[in-house]
Amino acid sequence: MKDYFTSEIMDQIRSQTINDTLDKAKQYAWEYISSIGDRHVYPHEEDIANLKVFDEELNHKPQKPDEILEMLHRYGTPATVAQTGGRYFGFVCGAIMPSSLPSKWLADAWDQNPAMFVLSPIASKIESVVEKWIVDILRLPNKCSVGYVSGSSTASFVGICTGRNHLLLNKGYDSIKHGLTNAPQIKVVLGADAHSTIYKALAMAGLGSENVIKVPVDNQGRMIASEMPELDDLTLVIAQAGHVSSGAFDPFNEICKKAQEANAWVHVDGAFGLWARSDNRFDELTKGLDLADSWSVDGHKTLNAPYDNGIIICKHSQSLIDSMQMTGSYIITSKDRDGMMFTPEMSRRARAIDLWSTLKGLGQQGVADMIYEMHSKAVYFADELNKLGLQILNDICFNQVIARYDTDEKTNALIEAIQQSGVLWLGGAKWKGQDIIRISVCSFRTTYEDIDLCIKEIAKLMGEL
Repeated sequence: MKDYFTSEIMDQIRSQTINDTLDKAKQYAWEYISSIGDRHVYPHEEDIANLKVFDEELNHKPQKPDEILEMLHRYGTPATVAQTGGRYFGFVCGAIMPSSLPSKWLADAWDQNPAMFVLSPIASKIESVVEKWIVDILRLPNKCSVGYVSGSSTASFVGICTGRNHLLLNKGYDSIKHGLTNAPQIKVVLGADAHSTIYKALAMAGLGSENVIKVPVDNQGRMIASEMPELDDLTLVIAQAGHVSSGAFDPFNEICKKAQEANAWVHVDGAFGLWARSDNRFDELTKGLDLADSWSVDGHKTLNAPYDNGIIICKHSQSLIDSMQMTGSYIITSKDRDGMMFTPEMSRRARAIDLWSTLKGLGQQGVADMIYEMHSKAVYFADELNKLGLQILNDICFNQVIARYDTDEKTNALIEAIQQSGVLWLGGAKWKGQDIIRISVCSFRTTYEDIDLCIKEIAKLMGEL
């Protein structure tokens, strides 16, 4: 046999056993989860300063797994934000359902690539099952296909690209083959309060972040359907299920019917709000939403699945496949689901397993109750803030609260004091030209007792200010 090279370092790594290290990781994780309710919601300045320990040159020789884990736990754990607890209201960040984390650990050990059935039969099967569950839960047309991406930003990008290609092909222009250089002009129509990720997706899709028609919105941020321009069969309409500050939903029934009459495409940005379709108590809010052509939603927001879990849903399955698939002589397609047909990525993690365990852990009624409970707690939070003298500036239609403390100066001072308190964490934003307090109730762990504790702290801070 020839004297082929073998690395002593790689032999050393191959011989490593990690049973004890995995046990230690389990211990650290349990300590973190069991203490999440008692932790400062935002890390102390000292803990953030200690992160300088990671500013080091890459070691020349391998380091042992237990030493790596110990360093990560010692300095990383204290510097985390307790987003998975019950008193984080800053951004729309969900917690992790008890059914999800153990399954995620096992799936991480599997380390499956769901691009093709032949790469991972289990990942393919789970993706197919979850596709049906999601379509059923959200009461969308049975013919819809689902793709699993990193987040709703990417999902919106996929929906917009698919809609663009679909509209152009219906006019006889194949943009997948010929590109956009000589393509007919797509007209993009959206609400003036569309989320910034939509503009990012439009730019990436070659439609331009400024080349849009902005429809006026009402005092809650909803698109005013009667103010929409004339639509045609080259129009891409983007509606919103859940305004990032007010939580408001666009009037889908009016928007989608106008679009259908013109053969336009409607994409719904439902990052956190689309899950309202799971509960018929929100039927008035979501009326007509099922008439759209594509929808984007996150699992890691109000559904409380682990990061990262974005979902693209499309009524026109072949258009989605045509827009996303790739070919190659080495590709082995199957009569079963090949996940790469529905997403921009080929290699990615099998994130549908997280969604499967989350949905199975909740059940259909559990999903509905969790989403409606978030709404009820947002109403309660707003009522208690109002009793303290804060102005509530939005109708609490879903899980978002907009509050204000008299002036911009007092509002910002209160936000800073709250963030420094460690009892809870929330952020600020602009609303109708004013500085506001923005609250997102989106963790299944949040209790009314958590909210009472937060109200008590906010009352104390207002007194000090």
